Amino acid sequence: MPRLATQARPTGHPGYSETLPREPESASTARRLLHTALSCWGLDELAEDGALVVTELVANAVRHARRKSIRVMVERTAVRTVRVAVVDFSRDLPALCPPGDEAEGGRGLLLVSALAADWGTDERRWEKIVWADLEGRR
Repeated sequence: MPRLATQARPTGHPGYSETLPREPESASTARRLLHTALSCWGLDELAEDGALVVTELVANAVRHARRKSIRVMVERTAVRTVRVAVVDFSRDLPALCPPGDEAEGGRGLLLVSALAADWGTDERRWEKIVWADLEGRR
């Protein structure tokens, strides 16, 4: 059973994280985790874009990671900014590549790039963290 963890952050708000199985169904759990965090922080206006972003990040990790689990993290990095991140045990970095007109997939990172204020990858010794920052409109 997945474990939900909270941890105090420099912004004074807890961060939320959960280790999930590396399977497509984990995207729905990641969306619930994000929704819970956004509701607690009063940032519900980020829910729709955030759900799409976290779904794409989880889908990429499911497709490309090597181990049986991934970790989803949601942090409030500033008053109106939330970072959504997915950790997986693959050193292969994501690449923003426009798909061909006939391609059925390959648009996930384009969507993340369009919806997020910023996104990127942090490399670690055994893993990578793919993250996207969502900014509130107020």
